[in-house]
Amino acid sequence: ILSRRGYTDRKGGMPVTVYVDADACPVQGIVESVAREHRVLVVLLCDTNHVLRSSYARVITVDAGRDAVDLALANLCGPGDLAVTQDYGVAALALAKGAFAIHPTGLEFTPQNIESLLAQRAMAQKARRASGKHHMKGPAKRTAADDHRFAAALEALLKRKLRGI
Repeated sequence: ILSRRGYTDRKGGMPVTVYVDADACPVQGIVESVAREHRVLVVLLCDTNHVLRSSYARVITVDAGRDAVDLALANLCGPGDLAVTQDYGVAALALAKGAFAIHPTGLEFTPQNIESLLAQRAMAQKARRASGKHHMKGPAKRTAADDHRFAAALEALLKRKLRGI
């Protein structure tokens, strides 16, 4: 059980907790910095193949296994919490539990956009399987502008959630 004493309460309720799918997360430091400013609890989730340390966040390590971190995050987050994840499926699970979700690009996952994002992901997976090629280009190298965009989006989302909007 996580102690939430000493952290900022959202309007009329429990403190917000930010859960981070931290395996290969490019914005972990930004999340911690923004959350520290607002006195918001951060929980980093990783599997045993990764070693994470933080002077601010709580680190939860789960057994290595397909989707182990994803399932742990989905089980822990609740209404009003925030999930930081690159995985559309994890975002959908968080939204279904009444949590909020944001991608490291700054895209906020919402009930209005999650279905189309999941459909796009399914079509892309189908196309990759059909082509037989597995030489897909990865994402572009992350830039300072990407970090700034994410920090601004996270800041705005946290402010909204802490005000109860």
